[in-house]
Amino acid sequence: MTAHDTPSQPVPVVDCALYEYGRRRPGHLPLDKAMEAARATPGTFVWIGLHAPTADQLQVVARAFALHPLAVEDALEAHQRPKLERYDDTLFLVLRTAAYLEHDKLTPTTDIVGTGEIMAFVGRDFIVVVRHDPSEHLGPVRRRLEADPERLAHGPVAVLHAVADTVVDQYLDVVTALEADADDVENDAFSPDAGHDVGRIYQLKRELVELRRTVAPLAVPLRDLAERRVPGVDRELAAYFRNVADHLAQAAERVAVLTELVDNALSMALAQTSVQQNHDMRRISAAAALIAIPVAIAGIYGMNFDHMPELRWLFGYPAMLIATSTLVTVVYLVFRKKRWL
Repeated sequence: MTAHDTPSQPVPVVDCALYEYGRRRPGHLPLDKAMEAARATPGTFVWIGLHAPTADQLQVVARAFALHPLAVEDALEAHQRPKLERYDDTLFLVLRTAAYLEHDKLTPTTDIVGTGEIMAFVGRDFIVVVRHDPSEHLGPVRRRLEADPERLAHGPVAVLHAVADTVVDQYLDVVTALEADADDVENDAFSPDAGHDVGRIYQLKRELVELRRTVAPLAVPLRDLAERRVPGVDRELAAYFRNVADHLAQAAERVAVLTELVDNALSMALAQTSVQQNHDMRRISAAAALIAIPVAIAGIYGMNFDHMPELRWLFGYPAMLIATSTLVTVVYLVFRKKRWL
């Protein structure tokens, strides 16, 4: 990129550094010097981190590193499915990040998992990492790698591994936190005193479905990297990618188990709700039956008493009250025995 390519608005560069045989050269490297410096010295590569760039800002970087327009378009639009694509000598990896959102109590509207995206353009002597909020800040990843020059000496693909490893470890952390939420809803579903709030169970199920969409598609790209189906991955890095793929498989399996558990809890809660509704209907029916007895008797006699029943009987009124009370008591005891009341 020449001087006249500099945009009117600055590119949101988080960091731009040149690495020579795994060690960082001092200072912050300007974008217009990054590619030139990387290609001028053997054993070097440049690592650029961008945060939520605009189209114009990303185009500056795309021209400098000859990035494919389709990959650049995907990086701008975001909301991409995890994938690994090859454009000439450049790899383009899309990762979806996940973070557990702390909450005091799970409700039908609680946000549990926050997601973001990381896109990485990887060439022979460069890696450009584009991060979209709310994805994890990658500063700690850079510092860990810089503390391990031997690993960083493997070049841009070593950075790609470190980023993927961090993202997958986040998946495991999120799943661990979700397991506690799943235990809570499961205990509530089987508790006889629970309110059976189906809404919050369904919300947890939706979050798990979203997490599964984040985790599952990454399996194929990691397998391609682990099996060295793409250029730039040596045997040592392939072993590291296999380890990441194994962790991803663990996360995917745990998400599947959690999804099944929450499905069962949801089914149980719905069944318990149905049982409770049937129980309530029995109670209502029993109460209606108890009320129907005096209503029926009062309807027969019309409440126009003059020593009734059977006209002019002196003890008719108290006899009617005793009979009504007796019938109501008998029906009540029958309902109690059948556990309708």
